[in-house]
Amino acid sequence: MKLAAIDIGSNAVRLQITKVIEYETVITFKKLEYVRFPLRLGHDVFSEGRISEFNEERFFKLMTAYKNLIDLYEVNGYFGCATSAMRESENGREIVDKVKEKLDLDIEIISGEQEAEMINKVILQGLDDGHYIHIDVGGGSTELNIYEKHEKVFAHSFKIGSVRTLEGRDTPEAWEEMRRWVSQHAFKKGEKITAVGTGGNINKLFELSNPEKKTRKMSLNTLMRTQDVLKNLSLDDRLNKLQLNPDRADVIIPASDIYVAVMQAAKAKSIIVPDVGLKDGINYHLYQTHHPESDKVFVRN
Repeated sequence: MKLAAIDIGSNAVRLQITKVIEYETVITFKKLEYVRFPLRLGHDVFSEGRISEFNEERFFKLMTAYKNLIDLYEVNGYFGCATSAMRESENGREIVDKVKEKLDLDIEIISGEQEAEMINKVILQGLDDGHYIHIDVGGGSTELNIYEKHEKVFAHSFKIGSVRTLEGRDTPEAWEEMRRWVSQHAFKKGEKITAVGTGGNINKLFELSNPEKKTRKMSLNTLMRTQDVLKNLSLDDRLNKLQLNPDRADVIIPASDIYVAVMQAAKAKSIIVPDVGLKDGINYHLYQTHHPESDKVFVRN
């Protein structure tokens, strides 16, 4: 079985085509194709409230390329979803309808809650019965989920994201609301809580922290030291010395501010970085749609 996931974010648009391998009690998603294009729809939406004609044309060209790849791989199922930028765009629905009409490609504009739920499906399978706060930072929004004893007990979506913050379209009130919510729901005196971070920026921050251990975990202090290094570098240094992509070099600092703020409010001393994201959640959602009775455990490849 082959599946395709399209993740239309505020910073980048991703396509992943996956082969599903079923063996005994587990399923493994083997990546056949992965394309990430830095369209940055959030730049238009958070500044002007709508996607520009220029980026609408680029988006249509990108969807044409993705549709061709989906057809060439002859996938058994696909799911395309758009998140924060398309949700808030005045012409988001119109653009999605045009893609359906001209390319016969279905795209669903999903809520922050739906976005978090898809990621939760793969995150939960890697956690034990402890106390966790899942932080998913996107370009336009941050999704927070709190788990206790392997169950989600609280969840909230905040209009704070890496691109939105970079564009100066976040507000002090939104940051205060997020910190207050975390303090109220995540922190429990005498009880340890661990953060779980998803999103391209936390993966890059983990990589830049020079981890020595095989475990994908770093302390809050390590995260903050890595953040300080980045803040002391110019944009040119981040581009050339660290060889970050242009669409990563500018948003990684505002993204790091969000992870740090949430961890501090929750009093989390460390963060697990499992290197999974919405595309993995989409593929698992598709697998469950085709096999609703399956109880196989997801293993990422």
